[in-house]
Order: sequence, then C-alpha cells, then structure tokens
Amino acid sequence: MWKPPERIKHALPEATWPSPAEAEGSRCFSPIEIGPVRLEERTWVPAMVPWRATDDGFVTPEVLAWYERFAAGRPGALVVEATGIRDVPSGPLLRIGHDRFLPGLRELAATVRRASGGHTRLFIQIIDFLSIRRRPEPARFLQRYLAITDRHRRLLGADLSDEAIRQQLLDLPADRLAEVLDARELEALQFGARERVTDVDQPHIRELPQVLPGLFADAAQRAKQAGFDGVELHYAHAYTMASFLSALNDRSDGYGGSRRGRIRLPLEVYRQVRRTVGPDFVVGCRFLTDDCLTDGSTVDDACVFGVELARAGMDFLSLSRGGKFEDAKQPKIGRAVYPYTGPSGYECMPTAISDTQGPFGRNLSAAGAVTAAVRGAGCTTPIVVSGGLCTFEQAEGILERGEADVIGAARQSLADPDWFRKMRLGRGAEIRRCIYTNYCEGLDQMHKQVTCQLWDRLDLEEPDVQRSLDGKRRLTPPRWSEHDS
Repeated sequence: MWKPPERIKHALPEATWPSPAEAEGSRCFSPIEIGPVRLEERTWVPAMVPWRATDDGFVTPEVLAWYERFAAGRPGALVVEATGIRDVPSGPLLRIGHDRFLPGLRELAATVRRASGGHTRLFIQIIDFLSIRRRPEPARFLQRYLAITDRHRRLLGADLSDEAIRQQLLDLPADRLAEVLDARELEALQFGARERVTDVDQPHIRELPQVLPGLFADAAQRAKQAGFDGVELHYAHAYTMASFLSALNDRSDGYGGSRRGRIRLPLEVYRQVRRTVGPDFVVGCRFLTDDCLTDGSTVDDACVFGVELARAGMDFLSLSRGGKFEDAKQPKIGRAVYPYTGPSGYECMPTAISDTQGPFGRNLSAAGAVTAAVRGAGCTTPIVVSGGLCTFEQAEGILERGEADVIGAARQSLADPDWFRKMRLGRGAEIRRCIYTNYCEGLDQMHKQVTCQLWDRLDLEEPDVQRSLDGKRRLTPPRWSEHDS
C-alpha cells in the first residue's frame, strides 16, 4: 500500500465505554427506520470480501461460519460481501447471477437470522466489475498478445512482418518501447489490460446502460427470494458503477461527461431494481464522497449525487472514499492491479502510521457535507458513514452533530465482531481494539482468506476450529458470550 510522506504514528483514540444505562439511552443504540425495515440500533458492519467462496462463487461452510460470527455480535445491520451479478467466472467471490446460487444464499440468510436471534438486519452488496488481466510476462505479451497496428509499422518499419516487428519490440530498451507503444498498450504491459466504461468502441462496453439495469434487478430479486432484508448497490471504489459516476467518465452517449450524464445509469439501475423488488424490500447504495484522484469526482459531486439518489427513493446511502485503479501501484508479474495500493486506496483504508490528519474519522468531513446537502434538499434518507470509527465517543458525536445516521465499522468489527454488543452491555473494557496495521488488507490484496492478526493465532487447538488453507491461521475469532466473566 502507498504510504504518506509524513510518517506519524497515531495512538488509538481514547475510549470511555458506556455503562449499560448510558448505552441504553444513547443515540448509537437507538432504533432507526431503513426503508421498510427497522434497525434495533444504529450499528452497521459494512461489506468485506473474505475470500471464502468456491472458485465458482458458491457459499461454503467457511462463508457461513464467517457471517455467523459477525451475526453473533448482533449489529443493527450486517452487509454481505460484494457479490457478482453476472454469471461469469470471478474466482472465490460470492455470486448471485443465476438461480443455482440461491440454495447457498438462503442458507446464509438463515444462518445470520439464527445466530443473531433475529436482531440483525441482513443486506447483500451486489456488484458489477469489468475485465482486468494480470500483469503479463513482457516477452509473452509482446510475442502473443499485443495486436500489431499501423502505429507500430510507422515507427518500426512498414514493410516488416508482424513477427519481425514483434522481434524489434522485444529488442527495444524500456524507454524506447514506451515511445512505440500507445498509452493503453503500455498499461497492458506494465499493469495488465483493464477495461473502462469509456471503451465505447467495444460493443459490450457501449451497451452497459442497456444491460446493467436488468442484471442488477435480477440479482436483487434473487436476494429477496433468498431471504435477505435488502440489497446495497455497489456504486463505490474501482468498479463499474463508480466509474460511471466518476468525473473521469467522458462518455458522449448521455451516460458521461456532465454530472447529469454520470448519474443517469445509477438512477436507471435503481429504478429497475425498485420496480422489480417492490416497496417492501430495502434498496440502498454505497458510493464515494471523493474519488481522491486528480481530475476525479470531488465532495461537490458527491453532494449532488447524494441528493439525486435520495430523491429517487434510495432507502439508505452508505459513504466511502477512494480505492481506485487509476493510481494503484504496479503489481508484480502474474498478479492483478489492486485498487487499494495507491493514494486513493490509502484514503479508503488509512493505517495508524499516517499524515497529520490521521486515520480516524477521515471521511467525516466529506460525509457531513453530503448529509447536509441531502437534508437541505428535504430528504430524510439515512446516511451510513465509516472509516476509522472505533469508539463510543466517536459514534455519539457523529450522530449528535448530524454528520450521519448510522455508524459503520469494518476493521474494528473484524478485530472484534462482538464490540457493539459489548458496548451495549457495558463491557467495553473487554473489546479487542483494531490497531489499524492493515494486516487484513494485505491478505485481501493477495486474495488470501482474510483474518485479523489480533486473533488468527489464538486457541488454534480448540475443537472444530476452521483453519486457513495453509493450516496456520484460524478463520474466525474465538467465541465470546455475555455470560463469560
């Protein structure tokens, strides 16, 4: 991951945990309506990809155990990981693009209901993403995958055969090769080829606005059939829908350029989903307060988009930031570029070693601006904020100031899935606190089963402990009970 030039080590925010009576009277543990459902408390576990599905996208026992463990902490809402809406191979990520995935998803929903005693509302995040290839071995790319064009012939010799041109390319020094290849060819060589929503010369990219509303709607209908309370449309980070929203989207077909053009497809997707699932099923979205990129979308864009999404009828808006491909680090040969390795990725998941701003509540100012814009437009749509939130004081302050309505915490919930429950019971001193090293993010980047360094080596000899593929780490935290002393 990218590291800021300033190397300031930030201590965890001091925490004074509430008594049971203080928790009972708090905003954090008060109920809130999210469209047609009611959360018992304003606590939210955002979507995290744990790499536990099969390579074909099916639910596994490890997936069930993962979500069962979070559900045991009884958060107000739990969001299942980014789940692909297309029926295409996508590695060990959950998928929802065909009815054959329904049995496993039904079992997942039932597992969460049982483990939380019916206290936790369950949403599933549904996502579309375009093709991205691994960084190739240079000789293999130049010899097999690069399409020889008139540009190459003009620069290297018009009368040469393709094979001769490829040999010349192989013999060129790196600086000269960078002059002969165009920008996208050079990117394909150095990072791996990546599709963009602006590649409208490609029919399947040009037709995304006609295809995606139906795919999202079908996926949402399956989520409803599987027993989820709702869906979170993934409009954030490096993926298809966020790319439509980004200021980098310069499509000229009415789906890019201006803010009105960039919000058009996200609104059309929402409306098709709503028509399909009806009013009794939650439909919200996660989007960015800021691309955190040069020439990318800003907080001003997010304020406009938030108002439009709220006016359209979204049941909630969940706010994140950054996490883009455009500034990601170059991957090693044989690996795919990872959108959380550059400066924008750092903004999404900052560590305890940071700049003067620090990692805690880094998204709050922008989230507060979006919330203010939505409220100023007369909309009461609940706003979920996350990003380095890990204390009761933070949560109460955010809710009191009206910066958001629901408190999301991914890494702290991974460190201790029971932390909301412990707070509510007046047992905050027992919380295992995230130390924000991004050990978990490092595993995610390698597509390894995600765990937390604070617990993945604890009590490995306990009966029935599920272990990682290498056998060295446990896959869920040790269990905690309110009856433990």
